[in-house]
Amino acid sequence: MLIRRRSALLGLAASWALGRSSLALAGTSDGDDDPRLVVVILRGALDGMAAVTPYGDPSLTTLRRDLLPPEPGRDGGLLDLGGFFGLHPSLSGMQRLYAAGQMLPFHAVAGHYRSRSHFEAQDYMESGADQRLSSGWLNRAVSALPKNRHGAEGAGLSLGLSVPLLLRGPTTVASYAPEGGRRPDADLYSQIAALNAKDPVTGPAFRNGLTALGFSAKVLAGDAPPPAPRGQKPGAFAILADAAGRMLADRRGPRVAALEMGGWDTHASQKGRLAGPLRQLDMGMDAIRLALGPAWDRTVVLVMTEFGRTVRMNGTGGTDHGTATAAFLLGGAVAGGRVAGTWPGLQATQLFEHRDLAPTTDLRAVASGVLRDHLRLGPSALTNVFPGPAVTPENGLVKV
Repeated sequence: MLIRRRSALLGLAASWALGRSSLALAGTSDGDDDPRLVVVILRGALDGMAAVTPYGDPSLTTLRRDLLPPEPGRDGGLLDLGGFFGLHPSLSGMQRLYAAGQMLPFHAVAGHYRSRSHFEAQDYMESGADQRLSSGWLNRAVSALPKNRHGAEGAGLSLGLSVPLLLRGPTTVASYAPEGGRRPDADLYSQIAALNAKDPVTGPAFRNGLTALGFSAKVLAGDAPPPAPRGQKPGAFAILADAAGRMLADRRGPRVAALEMGGWDTHASQKGRLAGPLRQLDMGMDAIRLALGPAWDRTVVLVMTEFGRTVRMNGTGGTDHGTATAAFLLGGAVAGGRVAGTWPGLQATQLFEHRDLAPTTDLRAVASGVLRDHLRLGPSALTNVFPGPAVTPENGLVKV
């Protein structure tokens, strides 16, 4: 409970800095040729079947007809990934990376846990162990890297007001909040509005203030957040991604970064709500690529989320907490241009617990493959990064 509570408080604090986005960096070096690794956490559980849609599966239309974009080749349709899968239309930049062999989607991925609680699942995903720890697997990976040439031990930097559990641990991480996103986002305002709704003094005052700022009745009622109100600066995640890219590109800068982005818990009106976060993710990947410059060729970006969504749409046009989902590897060092993983199928007998996409790949195996082949961590280091039963790293993820 301590880790869960602390994670919740830190996550709330981070929203004041850059909406639902934050960044942490660690591991300094003095070599232009060093590999770079960025891990992006999508908090709230991305619907992997919406991001990477298996339009070639004959059971798909029956299960979620009203959630699907048109098929590839039609106006506003999916972006084809080879005849069976298609990217969401909002991910056009990532589709270009796929075409260039620099993006590798993984489907039917899940963590080693089976929890539908956001807090529990995120803690397990970030700690990388069969029990909830106070340190994260990425921090332990940074600790295994060679010390930089100046003798400082893994100096790091967090952009935002908190460091995610993923990067907490023995490696020291500093904190910095960049300009360009200091105003709280609509989701936080929604929560505060709900808390004050019944108060006879603060309730009306808060409601009037939000109305003057252009917030809709949904925010005032504490419902799902609408698009950004007038005057709010968009693109907080892209701002973070650009900052991360610039710092990792510096020859004396950090070599490992962790970013996080919220807004993926699509219980209602998913088809309309998901396009915005996916577009922001797409813009962020483009921003970090441009900011890295030549260092992009030595970079791997791992995009992961705590679990997926149900295969069937619920009664409010959304999806509920599920199991398997999609993950992404992007970067000039990625052996992309294909969809990885084993597709389990969507027939009734193939679903996990009769409701979810069945997991076929352990998320830790994807991360381990990147750490082994990209950051060159040996077997003993990987055992420390992911304690517990041995994890077999996925092969062929990066250009060796």
